Amino acid sequence: MLVTERRTRRIALISTFAVLSTVLDMMVTPSLSAGIWFGWIFVISPINGLILGPLDGFITTLISVLLGHSLVFRDSIYEFVFTLGAPICSLVTGYLVRGEWRKVFVYYTVLIAAYFLDPLSRELPIWGMWDTFLAYSVLVAYIILTRANRINSNLKQGYLFALYTFIGLEADVLFRIFVLVPCQAYRIFYGLTPESLVFIWSVPAPIITPLKVAFSSALGFFLVPEILKTLQTRNYLRIPDKLT
Repeated sequence: MLVTERRTRRIALISTFAVLSTVLDMMVTPSLSAGIWFGWIFVISPINGLILGPLDGFITTLISVLLGHSLVFRDSIYEFVFTLGAPICSLVTGYLVRGEWRKVFVYYTVLIAAYFLDPLSRELPIWGMWDTFLAYSVLVAYIILTRANRINSNLKQGYLFALYTFIGLEADVLFRIFVLVPCQAYRIFYGLTPESLVFIWSVPAPIITPLKVAFSSALGFFLVPEILKTLQTRNYLRIPDKLT
């Protein structure tokens, strides 16, 4: 009976967040589309992982982006490939909230290494990925402080959620860059020249994308603790021990 109840609550949470995520993914704003995200999925993809965990968060966001992109089609069918970064964001924040930072570190390290091993990376402006490099640096610092037991257990939840949101969204960005550059999608999918990619790397993506990440991180700080508190009060989920 208890197992059935838990399963029902799990399905209810996934369904609720999937519907909300689909609506946000369908909200395409052309004036703010420069950079990584065309819709508003970036607002909720990290929240899905923080609240539902890595697996359920990944599934929820994957369902929502597939539905959202199908109902409001983007410029190209290839966007379905790039949008897999959103479920990865949920996966990463879910791992972080449960203390599984090693998996996140390996993910960042492998994809960043793949980027720099591509000869084209030497032609692209370094500031085009400044926010992703910052996220990697913050992740490394977080790991060092965690291993040294320097992360205060009394630290306000909101600060950790904002940190996890930042790292999660930049993991999404990093996946799309990995597909675009090391996987040669810029050439295979879009027929772009290296010169065209240099321009894209310069402006306005390095400005608009970090602003979106900052906005979502602020939501992680203010909104996620309240959502978790409400769901815990109603026995829909249990907050991980490291955040209690």
